[in-house]
Amino acid sequence: MMSLRLCLLATCLVVAAYASKDGSNTQLKPTKWLTASDLESVPSLNDITWERLENQPLEQGAKLIEKIYHVGQIKHDLTPSFVPSPSNVPVWIVKSNGQKVDCKLNNYVETAKAQPGFGEDEVTIVLTGLPQSSPAQKKAMRKLVQAYVQKYNLQQQQKNAQEQQQQLKSSDYDYTSSEEAADQWKSAKASSGDLIIIDLGSTLTNFKRYAMLDVQNTGAMIGQTLIELTNKGVPQEIIHLIGQGISAHVAGAAGNKFTAQTGHKLRRITGLDPAKVLSKRPQTLGGLSRGDADFVDAIHTSSFAMGTPIRCGDVDFYPNGPSTGVPGSENVIEAVARATRYFAESVRPGSERNFPAVPANSLKQYKEQDGFGKRAYMGLQTDFDLRGDYILEVNPKSPFGQRSPAHKQATYHGVHQAQN
Repeated sequence: MMSLRLCLLATCLVVAAYASKDGSNTQLKPTKWLTASDLESVPSLNDITWERLENQPLEQGAKLIEKIYHVGQIKHDLTPSFVPSPSNVPVWIVKSNGQKVDCKLNNYVETAKAQPGFGEDEVTIVLTGLPQSSPAQKKAMRKLVQAYVQKYNLQQQQKNAQEQQQQLKSSDYDYTSSEEAADQWKSAKASSGDLIIIDLGSTLTNFKRYAMLDVQNTGAMIGQTLIELTNKGVPQEIIHLIGQGISAHVAGAAGNKFTAQTGHKLRRITGLDPAKVLSKRPQTLGGLSRGDADFVDAIHTSSFAMGTPIRCGDVDFYPNGPSTGVPGSENVIEAVARATRYFAESVRPGSERNFPAVPANSLKQYKEQDGFGKRAYMGLQTDFDLRGDYILEVNPKSPFGQRSPAHKQATYHGVHQAQN
């Protein structure tokens, strides 16, 4: 089989030849935005590995992804071909104490329904979009799971904390109101629910599979399982579907499948750094978009690299703007995973409003307005009536949100650790 590089190079020559016949098309020539040496240096999909992308500096990796994306879009003839088998997609059902029940995509609905009390409160389903072999991805998912465990186990933790406070007050130790104020989670609103992780990212064992993922058919496969869930008594109004990277678009396709089959919409779909779609079928609309659920929101952290800068939801958040890397991320994989880290922080009880944002079209406009405007909060507590683009600034290290001082969060982070 001819390598992708040669195919793309041939495509460029055809497009360039066609453009030269019509002077009005000269600005569309690939050489206007990629030189011949750039085209020759674009590696084949087989030559790109996750390790390579993690070892390359952020800007270098971003340039590589941009080249692949732009060259691949010249004739839209890079057709998706990979759909994982349901029996090969790992699924974790995470209990409120952090314990995990392992199953597969083809049987997780039955397994979930067998858990005591499943579906009585909100159901959060997360589709991963990167392999767990990536250190940045592994850490991001661990933080997300821990955050939901803390959220769904909050009532018991608050009860334990109150008992500890009473013991302190009745002891010889001093207990001040400032210590109580520092623990914002103690007064946070308690909630319960169920968390399911569909580890689609584990099937994307190499970059070629990632690039060739059939978003529509994979999403339809996921959507069918959501239909099964609702047929077994889980209302669609309590389902929150979250997709990471390329799986944000899979989530959108799943939402479309669900609506087409049931006539109803999921409550919410969240895209965590929706990816650039490298391969898609001609004349098909692909990708996460408004209307895929009652409410669609997206957090963009690598729109200059693996992520898309295009608005995907009812409301889109761009930490530090759409054209630069989020602070602290050293490579393109880590930049994608930052959206998951931000969302995880917003899930932690007491930290729901750590990411205030305002409407803006660029970081420059945001700074000119000095961060003033209609206030919104990125993350779990995003208001469903929000529309448009919002920008905010974030910290390079955890805690990433700029609303709450670090010492107020550090106290809670050690309270409860999810079991691995």
